[in-house]
This record gives sequence, structure tokens and C-alpha cells, in this order.
Amino acid sequence: MTRSAPDSASDSAPSVRPAAVAGMFYPGSAAALTRELRVLLERATPPAGPPPKAIIAPHAGYIYSGPVAASVYAPLASRRGIVRRVILLGPTHRVAVAGLALPAAGAFATPLGTAPVDGDAAATVAQLPQVAVSEEAHAFEHSLEVHLPFLQTVLADFTVLPLAVGRATAAQVADVLDRVWGGDETLLVVSSDLSHYLPYAAARATDEATARRILALDPRIDHREACGATPINGLLLAAGRHGLRARLVDLRNSGDTAGDKSRVVGYGAFTFSATGAGDAVH
Repeated sequence: MTRSAPDSASDSAPSVRPAAVAGMFYPGSAAALTRELRVLLERATPPAGPPPKAIIAPHAGYIYSGPVAASVYAPLASRRGIVRRVILLGPTHRVAVAGLALPAAGAFATPLGTAPVDGDAAATVAQLPQVAVSEEAHAFEHSLEVHLPFLQTVLADFTVLPLAVGRATAAQVADVLDRVWGGDETLLVVSSDLSHYLPYAAARATDEATARRILALDPRIDHREACGATPINGLLLAAGRHGLRARLVDLRNSGDTAGDKSRVVGYGAFTFSATGAGDAVH
């Protein structure tokens, strides 16, 4: 990996990272994707409570985790025009990364258009030793991409800082978040599924225990409990520093959304806000 930051958003023609999982994880045409997102968001029940500074949402195919992700994205429509920068962190699934990887591209494409990478934010975090640039880490990574269509639907103009998280400590992730914390204009999004390929009952018990720890801001989630454990733990550390409270919005698995209960993947949706109490797990 190189140490240079990606192209600035002010460049006349930034390179674009093309959509890698359109047509697989979500519809590949703008019309079909718009229809699916409309249905998912209209069916979501908006949670009560203050607007979130941060969210955790899943990253599987929309048929599996889309309803859970929609539960935290639907309320963000009220922040349209306010949120102008999204810090997006997700685990690497295909390429090993030491630390956190910025993209080489200056924008990310989906069937709904392009989201420019925030060059100023990228330059800020690139100063940290745990952050580098890796085009390879982002090229086929779905954990970040699947969130962009939701964001493009519920927000207006925004920039994104996509960070693929590999072998890093929770403290290193939290330090990155502190650098770009910002104010109301900045939303933090952590991408993670929960348990993987357990029988339905075992997955429910495991995911409920994980949810309780997230609500307690306990930064000791492991990768058997959540594939995005490292960025989750970093967010939990940072949330504690900044006085955020966690709230559970939705907790289901693929057995609930797609039917097969023999081996399921867990999905959780959480918000983190400056005020408001965290929910208990039901």
C-alpha cells in the first residue's frame, strides 16, 4: 500500500471506483434499484429518539439484510441537506490489509450515480500511521458499496470517506474517527453483519448477547460475533469518549428475512446519539 492520499474532490476528473456488486448484492439497474429501495424504506418503522451521529448496519445482499439496513436509513431522510459527509467503515473480505485502507479513487459509482470521496478528510486521516491507500482492498469489497445506494436515496449531496478496515486495533479505529468526527454535517456508518452460519436458535442467542454488549459500549466484540468487529469496537470506544448512547433498532437474521433457518447470518441495526437511552434487547 502507498502512503499518498486519494485524489482531491477538487480535481477536475477524479478516478471512479465502479460498482463491483451491482446486479448481485442489489439490483444492477437504476430503475430496479430505486424501486427496491423505495419498498424497503417505506416498510421500515422509524425508531423514536434523537437523530443519530453514528449507525451500525448490515452489508449482505438486500434480499437478506435490506430490511434491517432500511430500519436505520429511513429516519435519515430527516437529515437530508444537513448530513453532507459520511465516514463509512467496513471490514475487508477479499484482500488482507494492515490497518485501515483509503481508496485510490476519487469517487465511488453505483447505478444511482457517483459519490465523491472527501479529499480533505482523506488527507487528514492519511497522516495517521495506521492508514494507507489500497486500490486492491476496495476494488471488489462489498461491505462499503452496499450502503451507498441507501445513502444516495435518503441524503442529498454528500461526500464519503470509505475506509476498509483490516488488521487494526479498536484504539486505532477510534483515533481515525476522532480525526473526522465533525458536527451535525458528519454521519459515521459502520458496516457489519453479526454471527455467521449458526442454526437459527443459536444465532438468535449469540446475536442478542452481542447486541447487549454494543448497547453497553463494550468494545470487546470478536469476529465470531460480528465480521465488522474491529470497526464496531472502534466506534464503541469513540462513542464512549464523545458521550453517545446506543439504541437497538432491529435485530434479525437471514432466517427471518429469507426463510432458511438451518444456517443463518445475523443482522443488527443500531443508532448512536448524544442523548436518549439505549434499548434493552428483546
